[in-house]
Amino acid sequence: DGCGHTVLGPESGTLASINYPQTSPNSTVCEWEIRVKPGQRVQLKFGDFDIDGSDSCHSSYLRVHNGIGPTRTEIGKYCGFGFQMDGLITSKSNEVTVQFMSGTHTSGRGFLAAYSTTDKLDLITCLDNASHFSQPEFNKYCPAGCVIPFADISGTIPHGYRDSSSLCMAGVHAGVVSNTLGGQINVVISKGIPYYEGSLANNVTSEVGPLSTSLFTFKTSGCYGTLGMESGVIPDSHITASSILEWSDQTGQVNIWKPENARLKRAGPPWAAFISDEHQWLQIDLNKEKRITGIITTGSTLAEYYYYVSAYRILYSDDAQKWTVYREPGMDKDKVFQGNTELYQEVRNNFIPPIIARFFRINPLKWHQKIAMKVELLGCQFSIGRAPKITVPPPPQNKNDDKNDDFSDDFIHSVKTLLQTDKTTFTPEIKNTTVTPSVTKDVALAAVLVPVLVMVFTTLILILVCAWHWRNRKKKTEGTYDLPYWDRAGWWKGMKQFLPTKSAEHEETPVRYSSSEISHLRPREVPTMLQTESAEYAQPLVGGIVGTLHQRSTFKPEEGKEANYADLDPYNSPIQEVYHAYAEPLPITGPEYATPIIMDMSSHPSTPLGVPSISTFKAAGNQAPPLVGTYNKLLSRTDSTSSAQVLYDTPKGQPGPGAAAELVYQVPQSVAHSTGSNDEPS
Repeated sequence: DGCGHTVLGPESGTLASINYPQTSPNSTVCEWEIRVKPGQRVQLKFGDFDIDGSDSCHSSYLRVHNGIGPTRTEIGKYCGFGFQMDGLITSKSNEVTVQFMSGTHTSGRGFLAAYSTTDKLDLITCLDNASHFSQPEFNKYCPAGCVIPFADISGTIPHGYRDSSSLCMAGVHAGVVSNTLGGQINVVISKGIPYYEGSLANNVTSEVGPLSTSLFTFKTSGCYGTLGMESGVIPDSHITASSILEWSDQTGQVNIWKPENARLKRAGPPWAAFISDEHQWLQIDLNKEKRITGIITTGSTLAEYYYYVSAYRILYSDDAQKWTVYREPGMDKDKVFQGNTELYQEVRNNFIPPIIARFFRINPLKWHQKIAMKVELLGCQFSIGRAPKITVPPPPQNKNDDKNDDFSDDFIHSVKTLLQTDKTTFTPEIKNTTVTPSVTKDVALAAVLVPVLVMVFTTLILILVCAWHWRNRKKKTEGTYDLPYWDRAGWWKGMKQFLPTKSAEHEETPVRYSSSEISHLRPREVPTMLQTESAEYAQPLVGGIVGTLHQRSTFKPEEGKEANYADLDPYNSPIQEVYHAYAEPLPITGPEYATPIIMDMSSHPSTPLGVPSISTFKAAGNQAPPLVGTYNKLLSRTDSTSSAQVLYDTPKGQPGPGAAAELVYQVPQSVAHSTGSNDEPS
């Protein structure tokens, strides 16, 4: 009477003391006999051990024996509160006896242990959870019997399970291991989520869970896709049933709950049997053999009709004539699957190992009010590779014809047996219900060429845009003169100012004008000569003797051919009515600054002080100043090595600084002179 939770599988199992994890009762005893296949040995691992050891294991203890029966030998005797046993207890044969004795005590939870064959090197117990392991991914072996009432889990697939959940119990819920057989799990740890959903699957209820720092999921074969009930891939004609519920409601409308209504998540009524008994069935034709790994069921999903199936069996066939009831390996009883507990909730059950069949049948065993359900099948495609064609050589011709016939029959029988075995044991590599198309070389080539072509075209477009932009900038720069900059007059002269000069003497080389050369020109030829010369700015005519000009004077000496001037005023032509404070520039082709024209007055009478000398600046009023006197000699600027003193326009009646002769200049209009007197009009 001291035996608690116990599941003894062919290769692994779980056993616990009575009332675990609560205090075990006094004076109880239990004995477990464990057998595995001959030639294998048993290993035992404790998940929890808490037995009163106050009397030195005299009345309360756990004893492990090699063998079963009178010939068994003791491996060890254990007791103690919170006893920690590192490692495994290993037997010497394929049989082990575990004996639990509980005497008089006031505390102690008892024990929980797991066992397996010794080839399972990574055995864990049903109490281990993800927080016990630090690796981000690991493989462990779960024993059979880990669906225990005192453990809990939170979460579901595919979102994952809370890290506090039992690994093996979550593996059963996810359908990766069987509670009856146990199995290997591949666990992946990842970041937790704020909320974990609950669901019912494989007779395990997952509760809703709060936020956790981490969660875990399972790596699987991927053969869990839907097979076409919900999507409509399976046609209505391939869904049949033993009977159909047909009835009239209060309004007289006839309601027929046909088999094709049994599609999961399809709006409307479900399939329902006309008679509710254990002989009813719903059949699905998958058109060809499929690998079926699970099933999802719901009730009627109609609030006014509270119908659902709570337990059922599964049958399968290749020809719809001979049916096989699904059983777990090593079991001699049909497996009964837990169905729904209410009409809305989706309940999943997995088949371990999967079913390979074309025809699938559900046989309800328990129901609420009436048999009514909607279903979806889970699985993937299944195909068998063709066996190589075997050619049987003709038997040798000898006297032993009977022996040769027997040999041929035996050989053909062995080949048939081999092919049949391959058909039942072949494991496909298909991961889902969609067949992945093969990738050809053309697709790979296109995947390389397309990005290259895109890059080439993009580069060409950028080059064209840059060229267009440069051309626009060039046009904008030349737009003022409508001529390229290399065709403008004075281009070379403009560039010379940026080039280093040979010497200051070369820069200030005077330009001399000979009066003898000017005398033969007519008065009207002078303006023409001025315009034909490539002067950039108007050239002021300054009368009198001028001293030295500074090297950086704004007056630029003329280069090239010497200009000749007549004694007459070159500016006696009518002047426009537009007046400026400074000399007006000549045409665009001329130089930018005026070149001073210096006349030598040494051989002529001095100009009266009251008469202004010749200047390009206009006098006040509407008339230009008259030309007074004649000049027969022009003087140039002195060398830059001469006196640095520069003579500028001086107010009338006031001598210039340091001048040998008195100079008279006309001050430009509206320009204040730095040394002017109050007598000069502004």
